[in-house]
Amino acid sequence: MDSDEDDRVGAGAGGLSVGGDTDDVSLPKATINKVLQELLPPGYSVAKDAKDLIADCCKEFVLSIASEANEICEKDSKKTLAPDHVIKALEALGFEDMVQHVSDQLKETKLLAKDERQQKAKRAKGSGMSAEEAERIQEELFAASRARLAAGQAPSSVGPA
Repeated sequence: MDSDEDDRVGAGAGGLSVGGDTDDVSLPKATINKVLQELLPPGYSVAKDAKDLIADCCKEFVLSIASEANEICEKDSKKTLAPDHVIKALEALGFEDMVQHVSDQLKETKLLAKDERQQKAKRAKGSGMSAEEAERIQEELFAASRARLAAGQAPSSVGPA
């Protein structure tokens, strides 16, 4: 086994990637091992063959959902796979019991993303200076840094007061 295969279950590297060839699809071993460890009682372990089988099942599950979601996306004449397509795929493949959990996770993810955007906007707005003023201060800092560099001085932690 080469080093890529040591880190991944299946062939290929770079996480789960769906290209044209399903042989290039893989799931990170570390992720599968972590989930298994979290689910098992303390002191229990899973044989390598069983881990490989579980990884293959996970890979097949993800590919099935992705394939079905892609078909639904194409039927909707869309070019971008959306969360709604994945939810419809789960329903179409008989995984209705997962839909509520997936929907809840989607809502939580959207809320977190919204909060992050608001925090970022708040930080940018909270500086109390205009974009022009911030740019002017930045240019002054760059000029001071270039002058120190030209004079052979080491960089210092100089900033606006």
